[in-house]
Amino acid sequence: MSRIQNVFAALRQAGRKALIPFVTAGDPNPTQTVPLMHAMVKSGADLIELGVPFSDPMADGPVIQRASERALAHHVSLRKVLGMVAEFRQQDNRTPVVLMGYANPIEAMGYEQFASLAAARGVDGVLTVDHPPEECAEFVAVLKRHGIDTIFLLSPTTEPARVQRVVESASGFIYYVSLRGVTGAAHLDIADVAQKVAAIRQHTNLPVGVGFGVRDAATARAIAEIGDAVVVGSRTVQEVENSPENEVAANVGKLIAELRGAIDAK
Repeated sequence: MSRIQNVFAALRQAGRKALIPFVTAGDPNPTQTVPLMHAMVKSGADLIELGVPFSDPMADGPVIQRASERALAHHVSLRKVLGMVAEFRQQDNRTPVVLMGYANPIEAMGYEQFASLAAARGVDGVLTVDHPPEECAEFVAVLKRHGIDTIFLLSPTTEPARVQRVVESASGFIYYVSLRGVTGAAHLDIADVAQKVAAIRQHTNLPVGVGFGVRDAATARAIAEIGDAVVVGSRTVQEVENSPENEVAANVGKLIAELRGAIDAK
């Protein structure tokens, strides 16, 4: 079993839900990323979604866009992000790490080289926002050969026929985008999310993580009643942005602990 499968299996056996925080690698600076990852795990994160900074993050709202800009100002490349994962693995060989980003840097490196390096550095899954399953069968196959899961997005507007197509290519877990728009948008409709997640489960046994609208403990608790995982992105990055650099890990850790407590209290 992969690290992702192991974590979800253990949580399911314990009757708990996964907490998956997102941070952008290199934000606020490259030296902070690995300590921040460890702080999140210590505070209750079950998986880490590590953003690969990109100059045109089309699915991301202004908070994560600014995080990419800060990281790129430090010249954080895909290769450097993989190095951060390797450094993280020196102390943590249990917590799954999923890279989230865009196709361009991966294609520039080449599928085979990327997959080989990612596997060697300790990456467990990859989510490329602009790589739909209809266009990346080769990429999925290469990742699979190297033991890396391919995470795909489903949205409120995804038709049932396409849901089936997506889950056939996916592994690890399904990421359900809980609202229309970019990351950090508001107005999350919990009843609608519950209906859509139930519909997805008719097509797959993969765990379903829900993100794109989780901003506080109350929302995290509500989502934990519906999905198998709560994904927190813009809120975590916002904490990074608003914290003095010497307090980033502590402040993000406090936020993760609050969310963990709310999820476990469901």
